[in-house]
Formats: sequence, structure tokens, C-alpha cells
Amino acid sequence: MKRLLIANRGEIARRIIRTAHAMGIETVAVFSEPDAGALHVREATSAFALGGAPSADSYLRVDRLLDAALVTNADAVHPGYGFLSENADFAQTVIDAGLTWVGPPPAAIRALGSKSAAKALALAHGVPCLPGYFGDDQSEDTLVAEAQRVGFPLMVKAVAGGGGRGMRLVQEAAQLLPALRSARSEALAGFANGDLLIERALLRPRHVEVQVFADTQGRCVHLGERDCSVQRRHQKIVEEAPSPVVSSELRQQLGRCAVALAQGAGYVGAGTVEFLLEGEDFFLMEMNTRLQVEHPVTEALTGLDLVEWQLRVARGEPLPLAQEQISFHGHAIEVRLCAEDEHYTPHTGRVRHFAEPPLPSGLRFDHALETGSEVTPHYDAMLGKLIAHAPTRTEVIERLAHALDQTVVLGLPTNRAFLAACLRHPVFQGGGALIPFLADEGDTVRGMLQPPPDAVLAGVLAAAFAQAPQAALPCPFARPLRWQHAEQVLDMAVREQGQGALAVTVGERRAQARVAPGRVVIDGITWPVVAVPLGAGRWQAQAGAHTLALADLSHAPRERAGGASAARELRAPFNGKLIAVHATPGAAVAQGEPLLVIESMKLEHTLAAPRHVTVEAVSVVAGQQVAPGQLLITFAA
Repeated sequence: MKRLLIANRGEIARRIIRTAHAMGIETVAVFSEPDAGALHVREATSAFALGGAPSADSYLRVDRLLDAALVTNADAVHPGYGFLSENADFAQTVIDAGLTWVGPPPAAIRALGSKSAAKALALAHGVPCLPGYFGDDQSEDTLVAEAQRVGFPLMVKAVAGGGGRGMRLVQEAAQLLPALRSARSEALAGFANGDLLIERALLRPRHVEVQVFADTQGRCVHLGERDCSVQRRHQKIVEEAPSPVVSSELRQQLGRCAVALAQGAGYVGAGTVEFLLEGEDFFLMEMNTRLQVEHPVTEALTGLDLVEWQLRVARGEPLPLAQEQISFHGHAIEVRLCAEDEHYTPHTGRVRHFAEPPLPSGLRFDHALETGSEVTPHYDAMLGKLIAHAPTRTEVIERLAHALDQTVVLGLPTNRAFLAACLRHPVFQGGGALIPFLADEGDTVRGMLQPPPDAVLAGVLAAAFAQAPQAALPCPFARPLRWQHAEQVLDMAVREQGQGALAVTVGERRAQARVAPGRVVIDGITWPVVAVPLGAGRWQAQAGAHTLALADLSHAPRERAGGASAARELRAPFNGKLIAVHATPGAAVAQGEPLLVIESMKLEHTLAAPRHVTVEAVSVVAGQQVAPGQLLITFAA
């Protein structure tokens, strides 16, 4: 293996490049049109343009990927995760082209890539599974009948793929048909396979997965478990190892089952066997036949480089360690930094300021971010992963939360502060977070994001005086300012005293402040602050650990026009493609009833009626691309 083509993008491409270069292997990056200037393209030995912007026109183009390997003389292909990483046909095509495939054999991908087939194989090897329907008959009548047999609550799941797409929890019979149709639509869009399975739902389990590794000589080991119970939209955002509740005996049981399933499928390479854990009982969810997003947690705990293991196994080398030689040290947690707000709504835009935290030993940041990066609607919302490792769980939580506080990503909303609040929530700190953690505690976590008044004031002053010369002369007249943060409006008077010094009056509050590059001092207390303009008087700032969405209303009318009309409009909250329009003009719609479905960043998002309304006009049609702020529906007055 001399030249490795990486059929992926972003942080995982950079991760693979780093290890390949350390092993003396040249790398080939591939890129879509939006990724032409991306970090992974600049860091690889060479690069090949796939063209296109959507995944279907770029990273999912098997023909273009093979062209890239041929033109660049690559002799191996690493798929990363997502995209084609679990596509058995792609793996076979790579092998048929005479290239080394860094992944499991196509037959193993087929056997395990289908959740239905994987459960049948698991049962044959003594791996416990939840009762359900995993059959070939995919008619709605059969699925409804099988759901009645299994009983409610139940989960509807896409047979193919992963990442939480094509999954729906069904609590009662009335929810079943909409769930089946929505899950099938999302699965077809994401995986080109609309087959579904049904299984009994556990309402308050943990999500615990086991990392396995197998070589071509028939040996297979496990590298311990990861607890991935903190999720939103069935997607993980916090992963840790070891699980706070898994004993050494239970770890051995989980490991034995995971290894048995992998060996039963003739597995080679890195894979992850996912379980639902309730008390001491565990049940197979699925096996992911690729490297996981959260693999750095296991690397931190074991001191191993799993990408290096992948490349060595793909070259035909035996596993570097036997099971008894693998040891675990300390505790590790990873959080996924995503371009989404605290309500899990994805956002696109330009990163106008990026600064990573200090990265001492025990802290790692895998990302593909830089100031000027564009976050598009074509790919996943994840921006990067922060990983911390320490001797104890308490220490690692403190280290990771502090690192999140020091990370700055401005220009679009992110979940940075939300992740830090999750880590500081007493339920998580006590090791009690189950899969419904965010459903139960999400409002409490969001409540922890409220900034103190001086953080808001620091952000406003940094934005308002961003262009002010530091040597400005004193002015005897106070300058009236009116700024908004969230629902809070600040009316203030600011008198410039020279050299960046300010006398500030906000209501009854009087403060002495000083604005300097990167910081604002209020009554002797220094706030590190960065503020970036977003246009039209809007700013985003970070004051200390607090992210602020600010608007300059100083020159706007006291009562903004359009308030009444805004209440009659439904506008697009983000970029995406309209895949369903349920609203029709003249229809009376109850609060919470679905009006439209937008697909963005590989997930479907339903927009519901904000209250009881009558639809006056529908301005869009299914299949149309929409942009943030675009008028979708007008309601009658």
C-alpha cells in the first residue's frame, strides 16, 4: 500500500491522512465543488475533483471515485464513514479494479449491513435480540399486521444505513402509518433502500456499543464498550468510555457476543456492534461495518491508533495485539460539535471566526474548520469532535466542558454551549443519562444557556464599538444605543471617555467599561469577547463561554413594522428541499398539525402549525429548494 485514496471529506479525511502519512503512505483527497478549498484537499499528497455539490453528484459517484484512483495511481481506498463506507457493491467494485479495500469483505457488509439479516445471524450465534418483524414482505398491510403482533410501543427502522435516519418511535397504532411512510421516504433518500423492520421499543434504555477488530487470519478482539446514550433525533452527540454502568463481567458478556457476531459473518477490519442495555439485559441493535465517528474515545482509552490498525489489517498483517494484551486506562468522552441550534435545527452559512481551545495532553479536536469555511446543506451538520481523556470521569467532564467554553465558532449557530451544558447537567454528571435524557431534560439544559447580564453587555459593546478607534477623543454627550439579544432589548446610553473607556447606563445600572480587541472590561471584570457582523444589523458574539445573537435596533423604529404580518407567515428556518406539502389553501389546521416537510443535511424536518390557523396561500411546491427566510405559507388574518 503506497498511495491511499480517501473516498470522504472533512474531519475523517484529515484523520486518515494524518495516520497514513505517519506510516509513509501517500494520500489522494477527492472533493466536490464546494470543498475545492477544504483543509483535507490541501493536506493530502494530491487531490482529484469529483465535481458536483450534492453527495449524489460527488462523494457517492462510484465511477468518479474509480476514475480518481486510476488517474492518481492509487492502490488502495479508505471509505471513512458515511457516504459509501457500508456499500457492499462499492467495496466489490474497488476489489474488482485491483485495489485494496480498507474495510470488511463485501459479503460481510451484506450480511451485517441489513439490520434484518444481522438479527437473523445474531440469533443463530446466541446474541440476544428484541422481538420484531425482519421479513422481506414490505407491504404496508404486512407491516401493520406485524406491528399489531409485536405490540406498542415499537420502533420502525430502515433496514439499511444508520445515523438515526429512517427511525421512528411509534407509541400507538394511530402513529404507525405516518411513521412507516416518513421512515421509508427518509431511508430511500439517504440509502436508496426503503425496506423497514419493526421491533419492540425499550423506552428508557442505554445505547452501549462494542468496538471489534478482526484480521484476515481469523482472529477477532474487542476493544471495550462506549456509552452513546445522549442523543437527539436518534443521533449521538456525546459518547464515553467506559460506560458508567457496565461492570467487568457485563463487559466480557458484551464483548463475547460482539466477537461472535463478527466472526459469524466472516468479518475483517474495524466494526461496531450496537446494543440496547436495560439493567443487566442487552439486545442487539445493529452492526456498523466501518470505523465509527466516536472511535477516538476508544483510542484515548487504549492508546491505540485504529486507523493504523485498519491499514495494517488491509495489508494482510495480523492484529497487533491479542485480547489479553489490550488494556484500558482512565476515562474518555467525545462531543460532536454541530451546526445546529439548541432546538436541534440545522443551519448553514460561513464560519466568520474560528479558534480552537488550547490542546494540552488529554485533549484532542478532530475537525475541518477554519475561518471562512462554508457549511452547506449538502452534507452532515457535524463540524468536528472534541475528545478529552483523564484518569477519572469527573476530571474528564471538567476538562471537556472547559475546552468547549474556550472554543469559538461564529458565523452560524452551533451546539457548542449546549454540549457544555449537557456535560454539566447533574443527571449526566451522576452517570444517569439514558437515551431519553434530552427528551426529559432538554428544556433544563437549554435553561442553562442563559447568559448573565454582563456577558450580554460585553457582547453588545464589542459589536457596537467594533470599528471605533481606540484613541477616540472624549465626548460630553451620551450616545443612545438600542440592541436586542433573544427577546431582551437593551436601551442604553454610552458616553465615550477616550482611549476606549466608556461610561454606560442601562436602566438603573451604571458601569465603567473599556473595549479593546478581543476583550471588554466591565467594572474591572474582563470578558474575552469576539463579535462578527452577519449583515443587516445582525451580529453574533461570544462573551466568555456564552454565545449571543445580537441585533442593532439603534436606528430602527421603536415598533418595528411587520409584526402583525409576521404572525401570519410561515417562513423557511433553513436551507433544504421540500419533499412534502400537506397544507392546502382554505384548509383549517389544528395546532401541531404537519404543514410541510423539508429535507436538510440528510434528515427530514416537519414544520407544524404554530396554532389553530386557516391556510390562505401556499407559496411553494414539493420538490422545490428553499432558502432561510423564504415565505412558505400565509395564514388568514
